[in-house]
Formats: sequence, structure tokens, C-alpha cells
Amino acid sequence: MTQDVHQAGSGLILPRYRRDDVDAHPPLLSPGYRSTVARAPQQPLTHLPQRLTEITGPLLGEGRLGDLDHDLTRQHDGEPQGQRIIVHGRVRDGDGRPVPRTLVEIWQANAAGRYRHASDTWAAPLDPHFDGVGRVLTDDHGRYRFITVQPGAYPWRNHDNAWRPAHIHFSLFGRAFTQRLVTQMYFPGDPLFVQDPIFQSVRDPNARQRLIARYDHANTVPEWALAYEFDIVLRGRESTPFEDEDDDE
Repeated sequence: MTQDVHQAGSGLILPRYRRDDVDAHPPLLSPGYRSTVARAPQQPLTHLPQRLTEITGPLLGEGRLGDLDHDLTRQHDGEPQGQRIIVHGRVRDGDGRPVPRTLVEIWQANAAGRYRHASDTWAAPLDPHFDGVGRVLTDDHGRYRFITVQPGAYPWRNHDNAWRPAHIHFSLFGRAFTQRLVTQMYFPGDPLFVQDPIFQSVRDPNARQRLIARYDHANTVPEWALAYEFDIVLRGRESTPFEDEDDDE
């Protein structure tokens, strides 16, 4: 949060959040991503000033967590198929400060590239031991850690022979409701980046790189799991690019 203040109509002095770099986020209308043509607003957006309720909540605590929500490989009687991975990182605000005790949620396809969802019917096997959803709270230093499996690529019919790169969806809150971020984490060296309009809709090439996790050999566990580091910045010029919250791909 910046040191800027804003005086509301009631006379209450409210802080303002650091503005994002507009090129760091994909435009609401990205014609290469076909569903945005029908979904993007057709009228100019209306600015809603931040009020006290937006800058003081929500409070999302321990009561939202299950014992194995952080470990997607142990939520069933058997282990899921695929390469086991550790995904970890830090959550920071626009001023670079860690964001402690904030809820981080993920969802993803299984190792074959299929979601456990009624609308996902492509010819890839479902894994009875993998739901593909998890959640965790960051610690006092803003750190989070998940154990999961490497997701597979999958077709999505956006264009000719269209395949989504392997990715994990993230949703998390910062210090207030207006600091919610929904984004996707990708894996280094994926050959599908060049033809993916969602990844390419982030116009700033430096911002696109902030969507790609870093392979972390120091935290890779011998004979057990590869590790990837993915740091997340909620607001400001170094913000992690976020997506339209209605996106299901």
C-alpha cells in the first residue's frame, strides 16, 4: 500500500493502493482468445472509489483449511499418477513487503491434462486419486508451499490444433478485498507458449516472464519431488499479471 491518501465524501481519510502497470495485465478484449470477444465489456468502465469495507477485509483464517489441503497427493487412499512436484514461493504487496496469513488457493488439471469437472470430457483419463484443488495460508514471512503433480497440457478448441501449456491456477488475497489476484503459473521451457493466446495476451514480455516458475534444484527432494519457485506480487509495477476471474480455462 502506498502513502497516498484519499478523502471520502464522509470526511474519512482512506489510503490508496499502488497503481499497477497496465501493460502487465492482459486486456479484457484479446481477440486471439476467442471467448473474450463476447465477454469483454462494451461500455467504458465505471470507477468505484475504495471505501472502508474494501480496505479492511476479508479475514480468511485457519478455519478454511483442511489438514491435507496443502498436499494434493495425499487427499485420497492412493497416490495420483504423474511427476510429484513442490510449488513454493512468497507473496508480497506492492511495496515489496511479505503478506502473512493470506489464503492461497490453487486448481489444476491432472497429469494427463484433464480437470475433474463435468464440462471436461476430452479423451484423457481421470485420476481417481487426484482432485486438483488445494489451499494454504502464507506463514509470517509470506511464504507458501504445495505438494502436487505436474499438470499435463490439454486441447481447448480456441483455434486450429490449440493446446494450453501446462499451468496451475492461483487465487489469493492480499491485505484487503481489493487485492485479490487470480493468475496462472507456467513451467519453464514450454514449447506451447508461442501459440497460446492467454499467455501471449500479456503485452509486456517482462511481465510474461513473471508468470513462469523457476526450477529450484536446492529445494528439490532427492528421489521424491522436483521443486519450482513462484513468487507473487499483488499490486504495483512488479505485479504478477492477473486474469479475468470468469476464466475457466
